Formats: sequence, structure tokens, C-alpha cells
Amino acid sequence: MSSRPSAHVVYNALKDRILGFALYPGTRVTETELAADFGVSRTPIREALQRLAAEGFVTIRPKQGCFVRELDIEEIDQLYQVRIALESLALEQALERMARPELEALARDWHPARADAAPTSVDAMAQRDESFHIALARGSGNRVLTGLLEDINTRIHIIRRLDFTDRERIAVTYAEHHRIAALLLAGDLATARELMGAHIRYSQDFARTLTLRRLADLRRAAPTSPADD
Repeated sequence: MSSRPSAHVVYNALKDRILGFALYPGTRVTETELAADFGVSRTPIREALQRLAAEGFVTIRPKQGCFVRELDIEEIDQLYQVRIALESLALEQALERMARPELEALARDWHPARADAAPTSVDAMAQRDESFHIALARGSGNRVLTGLLEDINTRIHIIRRLDFTDRERIAVTYAEHHRIAALLLAGDLATARELMGAHIRYSQDFARTLTLRRLADLRRAAPTSPADD
């Protein structure tokens, strides 16, 4: 007999549903319905929802219930602004502190010739994209900077994953990541910063165009592949 899901398992499953738009922005969810869905008591559901609320994925309104958080495009735009500043600092400090073999490995890993082997799952590709930026932040040796970028990535992941529904965009991402690493290897911080800023602003501009209808269209178009998840 299989054990019932824990609060942690329920949390991960609900977070995946939110990020995948199986639970749509603004959707009301109830402990009773979710408990029946997962085959558990309301206690692990409540714990999972409280954790999701603390991370900003759901909003709990007294006497109204729990709702999947609406997308706040203005807030997401501001998160991208902060991200650009943090990524610029990460480049500066990575140039000073990141071991050259690590930068060389990063450049090889993102060589444009490898774009054809990129994950076909939008979730897997979004995570791979994030790994490049976090690698540079960790290479800077600044743990606070890395933590802030990880937090921002989590908060905009729901948007970033939709940026990879187009294989052409994936190819451009590989090329730009490779170029940024190569520029750091050459000691050209100014050009690396310029390219990084343009790279992030593309995603920022993409986020500004989103509406719920467009989100629905993108969700239907997004490829999924269990093998890549």
C-alpha cells in the first residue's frame, strides 16, 4: 500500500501546476478540493499552501479563500530591472574571481553548435538557462548576490519558461551565453555587460507583452517532454 503524499510532495506538485498554468492565475483553490485530489487530509494541503503563499505563488484572502496569484506585469518588469543590475555586478566579480577553467567550461557548454541538443521541454530549458546565470553569480564568490538572483529567478520563472517555446530563441540564447563567457575570458567586461543587458531586456520586453489570453496561447504551443523534466 503506497503512503500518502507529504506536505512537501503536495507543495512541489502544486508549484509545478502553477508554473505550468495547470492552475491558472486568479484561480481559486480550496483545501477540501485539493485534499480530495491528492488523497490526503487538509493538514498537508494547508502547510503546502502556506509555503506557496510565503513564496508569492498564491494569495490567501481572509473569508474569501486561496487564489493563484495574478500576474503583476509591473512587478515582473521591476524584477527584471533589478536582475540587470545584479547580473552586471556578477559579471564584474566573476571576471575578478572565477577560475579560468570554469569560464572555459561554461563557454564550451553553451557553444552554439550544441543548441540542437538543447532540452525540448520549456521547463528544462528555462532551468538550463538559469543555470548559466547562477554559475556566473557563484563564480563571483558573492553568496548574497547569488541568493538574490536565485530568488528573482524563482519569482519570474513562470514567465521565463514561456520565453523558450521557440527553437530560434533557444539558438540565440546559446550564442549569447557563449559570447558572454568568451568576452569574460578576453577580459572585455564592458562588452559583456552590454550583451548581458540586451540579453535580459529581450526577456523583459517579452514579459511586457503578456496577457492572460497570450499566456493561454503560449501554454498550448509549449512543447513538453517527460524525458527532459
